[in-house]
Amino acid sequence: MNRRNWLKAAGAAGIAAGLPAGTAKGRSGQKTASSGSAKLETEVIRLNLRHTWTTTMSSSDYRDTLHVHYTRDGITGHGEGAPIVRYHEDAGGGEKALEAIRGMLLSADPWMFDKLMGEVFRRVEGQFAAKAALDIALMDWIGKRLNMPLYRYFGLDPKDTPITTFSIGVDTPETTRQKIQEADAFPVLKIKVGVGDDEATIGAVRAVTKKPIRGDANEGWTDKEEAVRKINWLESQGVEFVEQPMPAAMLEETRWVRQRVHLPLIADEACLNASAIPRLVDAFDGVNVKLDKAGGIQQAYRMIQMAKALGMKTMLGCMVSSSCSVTAAAHLSPLVDYADLDGNLLISNDLYSGVLVEKGKLVLPDRPGLGLKPAQG
Repeated sequence: MNRRNWLKAAGAAGIAAGLPAGTAKGRSGQKTASSGSAKLETEVIRLNLRHTWTTTMSSSDYRDTLHVHYTRDGITGHGEGAPIVRYHEDAGGGEKALEAIRGMLLSADPWMFDKLMGEVFRRVEGQFAAKAALDIALMDWIGKRLNMPLYRYFGLDPKDTPITTFSIGVDTPETTRQKIQEADAFPVLKIKVGVGDDEATIGAVRAVTKKPIRGDANEGWTDKEEAVRKINWLESQGVEFVEQPMPAAMLEETRWVRQRVHLPLIADEACLNASAIPRLVDAFDGVNVKLDKAGGIQQAYRMIQMAKALGMKTMLGCMVSSSCSVTAAAHLSPLVDYADLDGNLLISNDLYSGVLVEKGKLVLPDRPGLGLKPAQG
């Protein structure tokens, strides 16, 4: 069944939240099958960036993300996972991993989503973005089936959402200044450092704004002495904290750095799952939780609770993705201290409308499940 016919069938069945129109461009591959009353569709969709996105790890004008649509009882849950190159993942590989367990997914009871995702984790090695896409789709389905937003399912108050930063990738000073001006509506900015001339980058930022900024080195500094110098200098420039200053494997060196700087350090690449958090306590002040790293909403929730139990600061981050993945993370944002949920704002072809940002504050949709609507235009 092709996508158009699938949409027609879904509409006839009275699916509450149809798939967005106009997503055929830039996607590769889709598969649809059913078993009993369940249907599962996977597709890879190319998201086009407004600006070339550069960090210490990669530079790209687009990102491919994996989308999952799970239908049962006339309701469709939507999910998305953004593969992380750092962990050798790609959208096509994630799609193949889910296809390999299609039979199990279609025969499983979605109400037993915890047990179901446990089985997925046992059967699928790696491919955490694909797991995230599936988990998000299941949780969207559950929320719609219960007729409640996911934040309410988790017992959270939507008024407690934090301010989100707007991220500025590595670029020339001139383009950096342009990006800062385009981000005028955001009260706090996140600046990528750790590659090239950090002083020139921050200088370009400070030439046009005095807003609070947060730094993300993405494992960029491999010398602990340099890391200390850079972080102490960033403090003088009004930076509030620094993410992942050194490679994840250099945990002892990061502990050494933490003892010699005043800015809080937030673990990102060093923090993959809940079990990794206890060993980070002496090296970092907080953790950056991403659904794509963790493997979905359920695992991200566990990571946040683990970090809070250990007295660490918590942050929700994201990859370049559509409003599907970003909105899923945003439903957990009342739990955390910081948010960097702007991946959907970096692209020009968003598929959905979900979480909104007003003067930097995340505004959650009050519709059931994720609360997504097809993007307009």
